[in-house]
Amino acid sequence: MDNNRSFSSSIYRERETGEDQELSAFTRAVADVFGPQRVGPSERDWFAESDSMDTPPLSAVRNWRAVSIAAWFRLAPDSDALALSDNN
Repeated sequence: MDNNRSFSSSIYRERETGEDQELSAFTRAVADVFGPQRVGPSERDWFAESDSMDTPPLSAVRNWRAVSIAAWFRLAPDSDALALSDNN
């Protein structure tokens, strides 16, 4: 029983660390590109995107980078123009 609890705790800590690292990297990038005044609203967008992901919140396969990418597009003044400029 202790092995199961230890394994479960280990997975949770790993998932939490990945989430924290990705959010931290995202907010640093937002501050660098858009300025520190956009960090608060962008964090709210990041959490909103995280809540809307198709995977369960405690899933070990959650793609935190996809959350950041989706939240980043919310920051862009014209998301369609940004997407098109990346393809050219």
